[in-house]
Amino acid sequence: MAMMGGGFGPQMMRSLRRDSSVTKERLTPGTVRRIARYARPFSRHISAFLALVVIGSGIVIANPLLMKAIIDNGIMPKRPGVVVTLAVVIAVLAVADAGLTLAQRWFSARVGEGLIYNLRTEVFDHVQRMPVAFFMRTQTGALVSRLNTDVIGAQRALTSTLSSVVSNVVMLVLVLGAMLVLSWQITAVALVLLPIFIFPAKWVGRKMSGLTREQMELDAEMSSMMTERFNVAGAMVAKLYGRPDEEAAAFGRRAGRVRDVGVTVGMYGTVFRVALGLVAALATALVYGGGGLLAVDDVFELGTLVALAALLMRLYGPLTSLSNVHVDVMTALVSFDRVFEVLDLEPMVAERPGARAVPDGTASVEFDDVRFRYPAASEVSLASLEAVARPDTGPSQEVLRGITFTARPGEMIALVGHSGAGKTTITSLVSRLYDPDEGAVRINGLDVRDATFDSLRDTVGVVMQDAHLFHDTIGANLAYARPGATEEEIWEALRAAQIAELVEGLPEGLETVVGDRGYRLSGGEKQRLALARLLLKAPRVVVLDEATAHLDSESEVAVQQALKIALAGRTSLVIAHRLSTIREADQILVVQDGRVVERGRHEELLARGAVYAELYRTQFSSEP
Repeated sequence: MAMMGGGFGPQMMRSLRRDSSVTKERLTPGTVRRIARYARPFSRHISAFLALVVIGSGIVIANPLLMKAIIDNGIMPKRPGVVVTLAVVIAVLAVADAGLTLAQRWFSARVGEGLIYNLRTEVFDHVQRMPVAFFMRTQTGALVSRLNTDVIGAQRALTSTLSSVVSNVVMLVLVLGAMLVLSWQITAVALVLLPIFIFPAKWVGRKMSGLTREQMELDAEMSSMMTERFNVAGAMVAKLYGRPDEEAAAFGRRAGRVRDVGVTVGMYGTVFRVALGLVAALATALVYGGGGLLAVDDVFELGTLVALAALLMRLYGPLTSLSNVHVDVMTALVSFDRVFEVLDLEPMVAERPGARAVPDGTASVEFDDVRFRYPAASEVSLASLEAVARPDTGPSQEVLRGITFTARPGEMIALVGHSGAGKTTITSLVSRLYDPDEGAVRINGLDVRDATFDSLRDTVGVVMQDAHLFHDTIGANLAYARPGATEEEIWEALRAAQIAELVEGLPEGLETVVGDRGYRLSGGEKQRLALARLLLKAPRVVVLDEATAHLDSESEVAVQQALKIALAGRTSLVIAHRLSTIREADQILVVQDGRVVERGRHEELLARGAVYAELYRTQFSSEP
């Protein structure tokens, strides 16, 4: 309430710093109706909050009128009883004002934090259901910004902006009404001075909004540089190839620009406050001068003059804030619109109504004339979530062209071919990271598009070439695949993955934190932990995407031993990287330009002397 009483508060300064260009943006039709739906669960709290704001505004106006009554009805006629009584009333109103402020904050927090919670959880849940293609195109920082900056901006629509508008309108009406009743002449003088008050505010507001936008962009650039240099991969590149002095100088230039803009913004704010304070002081002097003469001529009493001067200070603040209210409202609405933009992006891969669980039993995998192209940017992402312009708005070329094969229960299918042939794309369709454009992928006869996500996740286990571990403990990373697993089951999986001895030798055992993306572990150790995670999950179908690539000899031997256990009795699709994998395969598929051009076992494919024989000579023949 102090802000309202003083006239020049932080809310008014924030309003002036808003980017006015936001008013030129077009909102999606129906945005306001959707906001109303989000506000509906908090309707009682919002109503109570606004009622308290109105009552608080009335208390602020009551104080000058009580001061008038003390002077005119108590001090001037020398009636101490009236003075004491009214002073007690002012004290009671001050206590009530403090209580109202606390109550307002409670309701505001309940509404604001509740709205933030609802929006954040809904956006997070929705984003998690987006296909992999969405994350491949989306800039992570832009997406996180939607969950932080824009959600908080949307929250302000129902707290700060709404309360500011209501309180300022109520206060303006009450102040003008009171001033007109007390003296229409002084009120007219105050309104004549209003342009001198408003125009500097608008000019400074334009300057500050531009500087604030530049400050935010510079902060983003500086934060981006720190993020890139401070994550493990970036720090390693900087250590190996970077030039510390030049890096420090580049960061210093950006930080220096942030500093300079910050100083300029601070000075504009100070000049604004000083100028408006000066105008308010001149207006007060004019009121006391003109009003004093009227009081001397007995046109009105001394208390009226004091009340008018106090009310004047409560007139300009609300007027200045309301002059920029359209920017505040649009800023909040645009924040909502940006959040809704993410929520309205439908996942390309979704669980169908009436989806069924994958049938029980050792699983078979069937590809039936599968054709596939990667989706265009407009199909899976938003331009506002990508860091660069997107020239590839049209459909992409077909990656898979009529893929047909069957992996019978317990069989190992090896996929070989040059880079870019389509091997990884084939394996991605099994776990339904993407859906085929034509044809079908079936597990135990059920089209994966008709399977529930839960049963598909339980059925298919994947180990990628670059095993990803969360920045958490070893135990937590393994239990991610099966949250209900006991500690003994986790150790059993570690033993099967040939890494239990290493974990036992760590001072903290399963409680060892693996670091960002598992960088505290070697490549072979990460791969074996990934295999332990897969074994703990115990899927019926295993997909290995070059899981032994880029490993040293010792790590490869350990991983190969773990793979034999992982694949035993399971149907598997393996992108072959080693000759040993090919020789153990029940069927080898040679993929070229999105087609299976040859299939069979190792010896018979070599005997044909075609594509596979050439691949063998170039990639595998040097292995013992």
